[in-house]
Amino acid sequence: MPKRLVLGLLFVLLSLSPLHAQLGPKDSANLSATDLNRVKIGDPAPEFTLENVDGKKISLSDFRGKKNVVLAFYRGRW
Repeated sequence: MPKRLVLGLLFVLLSLSPLHAQLGPKDSANLSATDLNRVKIGDPAPEFTLENVDGKKISLSDFRGKKNVVLAFYRGRW
């Protein structure tokens, strides 16, 4: 009986751990809406730098004057 109880409690704790991780404190929870710089329609996009698939750093200004820029964020390095 104690073995069954311990296994049951272990199962419940392991089942609740993803919920705790999802509901836990976040870094962005300390930010207020006034802390964020919002981009309005018609405003230029803010400057930023990212790594491409080859690991080379590129910035949005590298594409200034080009015809179209498409940003696609995907989960990489599986």
